[in-house]
Amino acid sequence: MPAHEPPHEHRPQVRVSDEDRERTVAALRDGAAEGRLTFDELAQRAELAYTAISRAELERLVADLPVAPAEVALERPERKRRRWNIAVMGASQRRGRWRPAPDLVAVAVMGGVELDLRDALIEDEDIVITAVAAMGGIEIIVPEGIEVDVGGFAFMGGHEYRPGSEPIRPGTPMVRVRGYALMGGLEVRVKRSRTGPAPSAGELAQRE
Repeated sequence: MPAHEPPHEHRPQVRVSDEDRERTVAALRDGAAEGRLTFDELAQRAELAYTAISRAELERLVADLPVAPAEVALERPERKRRRWNIAVMGASQRRGRWRPAPDLVAVAVMGGVELDLRDALIEDEDIVITAVAAMGGIEIIVPEGIEVDVGGFAFMGGHEYRPGSEPIRPGTPMVRVRGYALMGGLEVRVKRSRTGPAPSAGELAQRE
């Protein structure tokens, strides 16, 4: 007689390999490039993918994303991407779901510019932001877990970078800021997502 199989819930879960994790992160990046995941969602899920133990955990991370054959290259429609952000004696803000170009430019002349990347839709591996503040102010907000590289100089002005408390999450893009302040100020801050800390794989499963 064949051996009695244990109930499904008692079977050991299949463990994943590094290759499985990399494939999942690649699928998450594709989802972000298609506008299905925000910058912050990509960072959160990538972190969970690299710490996943079982195949079920990885499947939950991409359960709400469409599956397309890897060998089929789908042509993506051209979408409007924001590059120039200018404020002259006024204010310019980018918040919520918006699509930044890989080479953003922010200029504040006796005005203020705010770029909030937490819910932005990121299509590129790196984003370079050139920020110029002349008697004005520029604030750039990046979600936790994203690597930030800040450079530039200030002349009779201020240059401030406030890093976050969470470690860098592998598989996420980098934000490079090149700031130049002339009697103005530039502030780069890493802030937690508005939705709170990254959800666990179990919490993602409950959302299905």
